[in-house]
Amino acid sequence: MNFAMWKKALQVIPSVTKEEWDALDIVSKWLIASRAAVLVMTFISAALAGIFALRDGEFRLLPWLGLALGLVFSHAANNLLNDYTDFVRGVDEDNYFRTQYGPQPLAAGLLTRGQLLTYAGITGAIALAFGVALMAANSWDLNILWLLGAGAFFVLFYTWPLKYIAMGEIAVLLVWGPLMIGGGYYVLAQSWDWFVVWASLPYVLGVTTVIFGKHIDKIEVDRAKHIHTLPVLLGEKLSRFAVLGMMALSYLIVIALIVMKYFTPVMLVVLLALPTFKQVIPALLKPKPAERPEDFPAGEGGWPLYFAPISFINNRSFGGYFMLGLLADTLLRIFLPSFWI
Repeated sequence: MNFAMWKKALQVIPSVTKEEWDALDIVSKWLIASRAAVLVMTFISAALAGIFALRDGEFRLLPWLGLALGLVFSHAANNLLNDYTDFVRGVDEDNYFRTQYGPQPLAAGLLTRGQLLTYAGITGAIALAFGVALMAANSWDLNILWLLGAGAFFVLFYTWPLKYIAMGEIAVLLVWGPLMIGGGYYVLAQSWDWFVVWASLPYVLGVTTVIFGKHIDKIEVDRAKHIHTLPVLLGEKLSRFAVLGMMALSYLIVIALIVMKYFTPVMLVVLLALPTFKQVIPALLKPKPAERPEDFPAGEGGWPLYFAPISFINNRSFGGYFMLGLLADTLLRIFLPSFWI
């Protein structure tokens, strides 16, 4: 077992040759093929659902573990199917972006179509098994079946046709917020809470900026291939300002929820992420440079991606402080309830 590769694949999308690939263990291959480095965003959504449930005295460890693993495997299955769909539709031909910032298993010859479908099928089956187990743990609540159905829809149809009709970014906003965090809270608390959905938006907007940034990076090649993402429709400049707006809105929503007394003032810890936000603003105010800046990483999740890793860095900073603040907010409400009323 190559633990060093496991660690690397959870941090970046490693570039490997066919010879290196053939020498890897099955877990390393799955982590690379499923783009495991981005699965952390899904785990954070699961963690937030758990913290919101803990906040209301509804946290249950085993169901939460099933929820977290089910969501992560669902996201992994989606990534595998995305690569399969793009490959068979010819999108990844002619040195497309996906083949430049990390190995596309089919385009790079690392996996055959059958092998990739096997990876996706087993990964999806594991995700489904966790979903069924959660239904059973909740007395076969049919509302969970609806949540599973919605999740399956986005897993199967995100790449095509949703991404092609400017619905990909909206799908990310819906999946990482209402579906993962709101739905995750429902699974744990057995009740729906719209405040949880609204309170999840600061983090979810950050996730949406990452996919927005990625689609800005490949706006020209997507336009040429008739992939009508939102950045293709809006144009690069307006899309960059949209990303900046979503980043700023995350802070404003936190402050609004503090004013409404849904959050305690401890949530102002998110302001510690402002230096990172300030750092990315200049890049988002200007078009993507024609050549890679000297201080910008190349490959393995870096160049030719530019706005995507910038957005990811901002989201990682804000999301980390948001989760830390929410946990502190929750513990204060549990152990010092009268102080915060």
